[in-house]
Amino acid sequence: MHPTIESVTERIRKRSEASRSSYLERIDGAVGSGPARSRVSCSNVAHAFAASGEDKPVLKAMQAPNIGIVTAYNDMLSAHQPLEKFPALIKFAAQSRGCSAQVAGGVPAMCDGVTQGQPGMELSLFSRDVIAQATAVALSHNTFDAALLLGVCDKIVPGLLIGALAFGHVPTILVPGGPMPSGLPNKEKARVRKAHAEGKASREDLLEAESQSYHSPGTCTFYGTANSNQMMMEVMGLHLPGSAFVNPNTTLRERLTLAAGERACEITAQGDAFTPLGRTVDEKAIVNAMVGLSATGGSTNHAIHLVAIARAAGIAIDWTDLDEISRATPLLTRIYPNGEADVNHFHEAGGMAFVIRELLDAGLLHPDIRTIHGGDLYAQAQDPFLDGERLDWKPAVEQSGDNAILRGAERPFAPEGGIRLLQGNLGRAIVKISAVEPEHRRIQAPARVFDSQDELLRAFRDGVLDGDFVAVIRGQGPHGNGMPELHKLTPTLQVLQDRGQRVALLTDGRMSGASGSVLAAIHVVPEAARDGLIGRLEAGDEVIIDAEMGRLDCAVDAETLRRREPRPLDLAANRAGIGRELFGAMRAQVSDAESGASILFVSE
Repeated sequence: MHPTIESVTERIRKRSEASRSSYLERIDGAVGSGPARSRVSCSNVAHAFAASGEDKPVLKAMQAPNIGIVTAYNDMLSAHQPLEKFPALIKFAAQSRGCSAQVAGGVPAMCDGVTQGQPGMELSLFSRDVIAQATAVALSHNTFDAALLLGVCDKIVPGLLIGALAFGHVPTILVPGGPMPSGLPNKEKARVRKAHAEGKASREDLLEAESQSYHSPGTCTFYGTANSNQMMMEVMGLHLPGSAFVNPNTTLRERLTLAAGERACEITAQGDAFTPLGRTVDEKAIVNAMVGLSATGGSTNHAIHLVAIARAAGIAIDWTDLDEISRATPLLTRIYPNGEADVNHFHEAGGMAFVIRELLDAGLLHPDIRTIHGGDLYAQAQDPFLDGERLDWKPAVEQSGDNAILRGAERPFAPEGGIRLLQGNLGRAIVKISAVEPEHRRIQAPARVFDSQDELLRAFRDGVLDGDFVAVIRGQGPHGNGMPELHKLTPTLQVLQDRGQRVALLTDGRMSGASGSVLAAIHVVPEAARDGLIGRLEAGDEVIIDAEMGRLDCAVDAETLRRREPRPLDLAANRAGIGRELFGAMRAQVSDAESGASILFVSE
């Protein structure tokens, strides 16, 4: 193993020793003999299979495993629309193995693409914990011997996984839906967005470009949070090998879904391949996820989500761990927004099988994790294919099919990964540099302070954003307004940078899985609403953001900043409307971003 990967893993293991031991003791104690429903009273279990039709005799006999399906299906979210057909396929697969399967419950699944820049985005981060709780409710019937989690997008996969980890004694497989086919090239989409921001393209032009980009069932094809989710499930061994980026509504995708149902029947406590989720998601699997995130230029959102996932398994990680791993990991991919290709092009060039094999051979991934398919992680470095009608797997390609998109570990795009920790007298923050050119990775410029992204956009329309500056947008943290993504700022800031201005973003909010070519120091902790010094910055203060050196400072010293009266933070308009009034308790109790921005573990 690479010495940094080894040392960070050992540090995490020691830090987590007490909490991990407590977690494992709890889940090991929940494992019983025989099917789970055999330990439930007759009246209770009769309720559980009353509507099960042809599966009722199998369920009543109390002999065969029963698979619980938790689904995030809705037909508004393009990535999740294909999931409508999955339960029927899974039930068929279970029956073919003498088992049964039931839809245990559904979870909400909002689309950040729809809510970007809208009030609903202030519910987005909190939806992850709601999904985790809904997953726990679904599995709380305690009649399932394995679980299949159907979900793809931003907060949904982390939420499903966090919820399922509360039932860590239950073997669990993540079942993705796959990306939509390639549409309008991402570079052209970005060009139209910038033109619209400058008033050079109409709303009709913009809508047409967006419609050609997001055009069919399946996940959005850029490498944002949704597709980063799928990458992480692969390197953690929670997918059948190569499941991540097979297009929906294809025979291969159907066969993979059937195979997931079949495999779930084989890994329960009643068989010889028992694979409880809580034993699969261990320190090594979490480190693998951090390595994958770094090597592929993945979403900054996982600097929050992965902390929460780890916590759910009794494992404590922080941004220092992620930073050290990223600095030891080469960047192997160029997928939009870190390049021009999309995930379909990446998959065709060799995809996840190639990435996993390269990282394993370089000693950067732990091979000896307990995967759901039964082999070690080298067995995950395979591509599924159809041999006639039969599903089979083949080894990863030896060479990348396109060196402009995907490279081996010996000749990477960059010697270090895509994510950095920043720290200094303003606190700690995350920055994604994989899409930022080296000449834009450091800035020292006066602050311009805004209370919302709309306020900055108005200043742009008014023509007053001249010169070099750091745009400070405060009050955007989880305790403030729920930590929305500020992605609609991207075209405007790119326009300013293209004009020759040196600009950057500094915020206690999130940017996006699609963070682009403008330097953005995000997730600042402490946040303004918790008296973080970002809330005491004033217009003209010199701010230094240096992604290479990991520096986040103000030329005004911290003690002087603390003596300042904090600039009033008026969040009254963010407290109600579009359901925000229902999330007040979450805003009040949520932990900070580096602790996972969660309400689920605050009482521990």
